[in-house]
Amino acid sequence: MKIYESSKIRNIGIFGHGSSGKTSLAEAMLFMAGITTRLGRVESGNTVMDFEPEEIKKGISISGAVASFDWKKVLINLIDTPGDANFLTDTTNILSGVDSILLTICAASGVEVITERLWELCITKGLPRIIFINKMDRERADFEKCLKEIRESFKINPLPLQIPIGEQDKFSGVIDLLAKKAYIYEKDGSGKYSMADPPEEISGQVEEYRTKALEAIAETDEKLLDLYLGGEEISINDLKNGLRKGFIEGQLLPVMVGSATNNIGIGPVLDFITEVLPTPFERKGFAAKDKDGQPITVESKEDTKQFAALVFKTVMDQMGKLSIFRVISGEVKSNSQIYNVSRQKYERIGQIVKLIGKKKEPVDSAPAGDIAAAVKMEDTFTGNTIADSKAGFVIDEIHAPIPMLSFAIQPKSKGDEEKIFGGLNRICEEDISLQIKREEQTHEVILSGMGQGHLDAAIEKLRNRYKVDVVLSTPKVPYKETIKGRATSRYRHKKQTGGRGQFGECEIIISSLDRGQGFLFLDEIVGGVIPRQYIPAVEKGIVEASSQGVIAGYPVIDFQIELVDGKYHEVDSSELAFKLAGSKAFKKAVLDAKPILLEPIMIMEIIVPEDKTGDIMGDLSSRRGRVSGYESRGKNTIIKAITPLAEILKYEPDLRSMTSGKGSFTTSFSHYEEVPHELALKIIEEARKLRGIEEEEED
Repeated sequence: MKIYESSKIRNIGIFGHGSSGKTSLAEAMLFMAGITTRLGRVESGNTVMDFEPEEIKKGISISGAVASFDWKKVLINLIDTPGDANFLTDTTNILSGVDSILLTICAASGVEVITERLWELCITKGLPRIIFINKMDRERADFEKCLKEIRESFKINPLPLQIPIGEQDKFSGVIDLLAKKAYIYEKDGSGKYSMADPPEEISGQVEEYRTKALEAIAETDEKLLDLYLGGEEISINDLKNGLRKGFIEGQLLPVMVGSATNNIGIGPVLDFITEVLPTPFERKGFAAKDKDGQPITVESKEDTKQFAALVFKTVMDQMGKLSIFRVISGEVKSNSQIYNVSRQKYERIGQIVKLIGKKKEPVDSAPAGDIAAAVKMEDTFTGNTIADSKAGFVIDEIHAPIPMLSFAIQPKSKGDEEKIFGGLNRICEEDISLQIKREEQTHEVILSGMGQGHLDAAIEKLRNRYKVDVVLSTPKVPYKETIKGRATSRYRHKKQTGGRGQFGECEIIISSLDRGQGFLFLDEIVGGVIPRQYIPAVEKGIVEASSQGVIAGYPVIDFQIELVDGKYHEVDSSELAFKLAGSKAFKKAVLDAKPILLEPIMIMEIIVPEDKTGDIMGDLSSRRGRVSGYESRGKNTIIKAITPLAEILKYEPDLRSMTSGKGSFTTSFSHYEEVPHELALKIIEEARKLRGIEEEEED
């Protein structure tokens, strides 16, 4: 693949709700550009952009895919993104790499929940947007209804540049409003068309939409407005220049129509990309921090030799690690040394490649504004800024979202532990919204992600790539034990088995501490009733016993021990004997000091559609949750609550069901609270049964 001048590069991402036809649109573009010889179809599993086994099996995009191709001597770097709520982190990251957004909307379904979420994300990045109303040949396709929903949902007047010729099974082409020409397409997927004047029966509709389009474009430029108000004809070139200016500045929201699966209206979209979209140097700047940590904006520049780029996506394949980056300034060559500004270390950049789905085409270099990938940069990760050593800034990090669902994982076959953890660590490196950690208290390995579908896809990748499998289970709740009262306990450990025996006796007083104070040990021994060298052994026995719990096997917290008395034997006493005496005395003391069970309480922030607010609050109440406040934000309500962790371990699929996929939430740990008595009895009984089973298995 040849190297293009920076001014001849266009970087665009295709965004949209799942099943709005993003991948089909990308496939039609590749076909029109001559990259493929036939239209790839999602249902046939033969697309260029959805090439992972998990994507082919599910029939959805779960990871962004890049395709670089030429259209009329312009390089288009196209990125097809996931539209399922489980995989939106990848979509969000890709916003940092592109300069414009093509938002797909299904003509039958209209503006859907993910469409709205993506629109808000695009606004935060300040990227210009074009809408493609897809599937005009589908049953219930309704162009006017889509325009109305766009207007109401996005609070902006859309600018149709085309209107459809017919709808549903009568859809046959599009009318270019600026050129006032009809494009009648073959229905064989070839993309071939014939030009004609607009059909007489819709001439009134054409004039109405064309007048609105001319008005909107003219308002972007004073000279155009004077011409328009003066009744003079505005040339197509002047109209396109005004359209381009208004689009880049965010004043205009162009709308085009077509059918990706039948390759209708795709050529004009490609023309729009090359003629109207901003160059990499017309993109809004990148938020960054200077060497002193102060916020700055870094502009993409062509007239500088200083290389700088942002790695916005990581892919693992058979060749190893692939780091996909957007060059902000300068140029980078294959097999050269770069500096990872984020990690403050030098690294060798290997072969630079251009991507067409999973296909890699080696190139000698990547110029300013280009999107490319580097092979085997092992110490560089998603969100890192790479540059030459002179770079005095770092692009703002891409942050991982807070996971919404977790599972405990165990190997299905013994001996697979190393392969499983190695594989999952690589998968987590590729997908920053996945997290794997070991829970210290429960000793479980926890895999966390954005939802059931997200975690299922991760496990599927583990099976396909690393040939190992795991068993998933609901994570254990890290309960704690504590006491509410005060008690005295004395215990003598004595054992005689011939020869030297064991003897240690201690008396302790246990009392409760305020929440969060932990453990306090007070040595109150006088008169040497317990020799100094044995006192640490008593404390050690208590610490070990407290870690294993007394009433249900959970760690005991927030208590004070006073060691007040004891006895020893000159021959038979030892550290082990006093350790055992301390442990037994502690367990007896806890049982006499009103022991209770504590559970973790989480802070929740839940975003739901306004009309679901009452249902969600009622559901939280049934989960022992307490709403602390709520506020309206647009069409949504933000509910703040505190809820026991045990009640929300599977909240993500429940919330998705209750809100038809429109709800989301975040959690963070708040504090521990006492478990209600009746519930505590059940938890303690279950814990005792489990411990009994484990002891039998050990025997």
